[in-house]
Amino acid sequence: MTMVETPERRQLRELTRAFVTREVLPHLDDWERAGEVPRSLHATAAKVGLLGVSFGESVGGSGGDLLDSIIVTEEIIRSGGSSGLVAALFTHGIALPHIVASGNDDLIDRYVRPTLAGTMIGALAVTEPDGGSDVAGIRTRARRDGDHYVVNGSKTYITSGIRADFVTTAVSTGNGLSLLVIDKGTPGFTVGRRLEKLGWHCSDTAELSFVDVRVPVANRVGEEHTGFLAIMQHFAAERLSLATQAYATAQRCVDLATRWCRDRSTFGRPLASRQLVRHRLAEMHTRAEAARAYVHEVATRVAAGEPVVTEVAMAKNVAVAACAEVVDAALQLHGGFGYLRDAEVERHYRDARILGIGGGTTEIMNEIIAKGMGL
Repeated sequence: MTMVETPERRQLRELTRAFVTREVLPHLDDWERAGEVPRSLHATAAKVGLLGVSFGESVGGSGGDLLDSIIVTEEIIRSGGSSGLVAALFTHGIALPHIVASGNDDLIDRYVRPTLAGTMIGALAVTEPDGGSDVAGIRTRARRDGDHYVVNGSKTYITSGIRADFVTTAVSTGNGLSLLVIDKGTPGFTVGRRLEKLGWHCSDTAELSFVDVRVPVANRVGEEHTGFLAIMQHFAAERLSLATQAYATAQRCVDLATRWCRDRSTFGRPLASRQLVRHRLAEMHTRAEAARAYVHEVATRVAAGEPVVTEVAMAKNVAVAACAEVVDAALQLHGGFGYLRDAEVERHYRDARILGIGGGTTEIMNEIIAKGMGL
């Protein structure tokens, strides 16, 4: 038994599967069309103990860790959910850790506890229209004015930006980056248009604009100019979450394709009776399981406190590559039906494409890996 697979985590899988079956599957198609998940889903997930699964009880969480969050993410997708649903429901997984790590009791009470209780929604705003993955090149500026900062700039591709009650925002404070928690409704803070995407349709994405927005110094996360380090320190969890979404999507598509090939007949024989199809399914299964095993190994090391930056980058790339190949093959095996919106595999095909972009592109991961090799 691995560190990831314990009796307690098997129970967590069962809890997650029941949640998806009862609360998600009857509504997911409607949420895809609506472009967002309802706020009530956050409260429901909190009530059963899933929303705060990776946060300590001292801040209002369920007392789990990174490995528990991986189990929940994996099981949501394996049970018929989607990576888009994970992004929408667990955006606080990237919005809150910096606040928790700061140890600021006031910010924890105002933002962390309500979010983990499902009564608030938080987002993280780092990416800018002309910045991409260049965190160090952030141009949104915060000028100190007494007991406030005056913020000017813009952000884009912000997950849950439409629904978020607050945004943990990366800003330049002159000699470095800082993080400020900015409340929706603050004068000068505008949530722009809802961005329409290839996939992740149930996860709302927005552009944000800040024009002379006055933010109390009390809303600063940690010390001034420590934002870059804070963002870097929490990239591992985000990247492993995306890696988990990737291999779990691959596993789900293996399941869907296997079921289809057993039930679908051509020329009087089930598709699964043909050697070419069986071998394709075997290869897909192997890729998905190998990616899962490596992500679990790296996640276990991260949870133990090891500084495995290179391995995290490799885990993300391995899982994303496996997902891309498996999802494509699964849709091909479904034939014309796989191209229809009625097919679950079609949604996974669209959703999978973002996984090699979010949390640092495949190319950025390769740069990290090359650096780890001493190149």
